[in-house]
Amino acid sequence: MKDFVQRWHLSTWDTGLMTSMLELGSLLGALVTGTLADRFSRRQSIFSACVVFCIGSALQFIAQSPDHLTLGRGIGGLGVGALSMLSPLYMAEISPPEVRGSLMALEQFAIVIGAVLGFWTGFFTRDIPGSVSWRLPLGIQLIPGILLGLGCMALPPSPRLLVQQGRTEEALRSLAKLRLRSGGDIETDPLLQIELLEMQIESALIEQTSPSESSVGSGKSGTLRGELRAWARLFSTKLRKRTLIGVMMMFFQQWSGINALLYYGPTLMRSLGMEGDAVTLMSAGGVGIVQFIAVLPAIVFIDRLGRRPLLRGGSLVMASSHLTIALLVRQYGGDWSAHTLAARISLACVYTFTAAYGISYGPIGWILPSEVFPLSSRSKGVALSTASNWLNNFLIGLLTPVFMERSASGTFLIFGVACFLGYVWSTYLVPETANVSLEEIDAVFGSSAGREDVALKQQIEADLGLHELVQRWAA
Repeated sequence: MKDFVQRWHLSTWDTGLMTSMLELGSLLGALVTGTLADRFSRRQSIFSACVVFCIGSALQFIAQSPDHLTLGRGIGGLGVGALSMLSPLYMAEISPPEVRGSLMALEQFAIVIGAVLGFWTGFFTRDIPGSVSWRLPLGIQLIPGILLGLGCMALPPSPRLLVQQGRTEEALRSLAKLRLRSGGDIETDPLLQIELLEMQIESALIEQTSPSESSVGSGKSGTLRGELRAWARLFSTKLRKRTLIGVMMMFFQQWSGINALLYYGPTLMRSLGMEGDAVTLMSAGGVGIVQFIAVLPAIVFIDRLGRRPLLRGGSLVMASSHLTIALLVRQYGGDWSAHTLAARISLACVYTFTAAYGISYGPIGWILPSEVFPLSSRSKGVALSTASNWLNNFLIGLLTPVFMERSASGTFLIFGVACFLGYVWSTYLVPETANVSLEEIDAVFGSSAGREDVALKQQIEADLGLHELVQRWAA
């Protein structure tokens, strides 16, 4: 957008800082929300996150200096990071078990839709005279923030959170509403009773496992020392390998280079010999469209093919694409007009990389962390993995323009090496988690954490009478 460039005269460092400030804010928002999420209702937390996001968006919309834009992106990032934790958490808590997995895969689908719509909004407003060309896209993002903030007022409370707070009757009424049951079915519907009891069992399991980690000198769970010990458990001998898988999955997801293409698509395309704003934006916009299409088969086949084959195959294709581009940029980057075939091959490699990412690192990055942790540590394990995502996203946004200024071919080489290391990692260190029970995952990791949770859960089920309830309704 010409007005934006002419108005601010940003250096490459300013551009990287402004871009990455959103990720830094999101990192902080995700970590804070991971700690405070259980102290407030999901509805209140989502509404508060929307308010913070809208404040940041409004500051960007009315910005009078680059500092205003940077601050606005940081504040907006706090809301984005909080929502990145709260939205999937709330969906998982209110969803029937049979559709929970599909919702997790659809999260990546929704992320891609947002990226595509955001890019093309900027594309169609780029020729509007004056600052409207860039203020309008920044202002439009207020619309979904406001709609979500108002819409969450109609959301029913999370029955799982109500159970954790000891409000069992309210949890049962909320569950009945979510399952479209009438008031008369609350006491007579066996499925409602069983599902509520399963929530009580899970809550009791978390309550009984957490104090064991914080009992020494900490007193009550929920204190600062107890909270720190709960986080420290992720790095214990039993869970260390699982934690590394969750954190490294997000590391390789970001260092594959996908967000560099989304953030700096036009810059990267110019390094491949593309000319003219329209052609550049159309080519970069194609990255989002290809990713959008590639996610669709992943939703269908991710459980049939398994996680490791998709990770390994995707890593090899992405590494090959990056390394091919790096070689062509180094060899012909000085005169693309005389080597149009090389430019077209490079562009084809960009789209090939994007398709490989869309069916591998994209969706699996959100699924794998939720599968490797035992129940009692899953929420904090996923929170830490998500923090890794935002931290590496921040680094990508900060460093990519610097890398591109130094060497375009070197930038693609870095991402290619990262993808190859991802192949080695997924081949030798990542277990197959598709349709694998907790006991089998324990065997892979050489840990008993999951078996201990299962044994404790079976005891709690007996104590709360789940088996008796199932037998009574079956009879």
